[in-house]
Amino acid sequence: MIFRLFPLLFAIGLASLTPLLSAETWKPLWDGKTLSGWRVVGKGEWKIEDGALRGTNVKSEKAYGHLISEQSFSDFTIRLKFKAVKGNSGLYFRIAEKGFSGVTGFQAEIDATKDVGGLYETNGRSWVVQPKPEQVATWFKPGEWNTMTVTAKGGDITVEINGKKSAELRDDPGRREGLFALQVHGGQDVDVWFKDLELLAP
Repeated sequence: MIFRLFPLLFAIGLASLTPLLSAETWKPLWDGKTLSGWRVVGKGEWKIEDGALRGTNVKSEKAYGHLISEQSFSDFTIRLKFKAVKGNSGLYFRIAEKGFSGVTGFQAEIDATKDVGGLYETNGRSWVVQPKPEQVATWFKPGEWNTMTVTAKGGDITVEINGKKSAELRDDPGRREGLFALQVHGGQDVDVWFKDLELLAP
């Protein structure tokens, strides 16, 4: 009888360890106190308030602003929490610093009212995955903290908002390596917050 129970007990033991092992693999991508490992490019303003990054811009300023990682990445899973108070923002990944707005590459969309969780390629194909308003309403909490997770493995890309899949690509021909960036849109009044940036390395 004990031999029959052993596989079950072994499986239970592994299941109990899984959350702990998974938690240990997440590493902070931002220290929560300084801009170490990141640099400000373009216009707008970035401040650290209440343990979070706050990005702002004003409508009269037409230029964009970005907070860009100093390190480049290829395959990854990144997660963060964001709160979009007003205006447009986004999490950029695998970008290069060139082109209109200062960066070129994919953006996982962040906005106070629309398109949240979509995929937009700046200086490229524009919208690659644009969610419908009724879809956004099922995963986005306006004015509150939301969790965004982006996984990129080769040409396979998945975006999740609060645990719900908002965009997915398979064998995409886009860039396979580059920097991360947080955006404040130009020509808009923008107020967006970020915290708990973490990376799950492959």
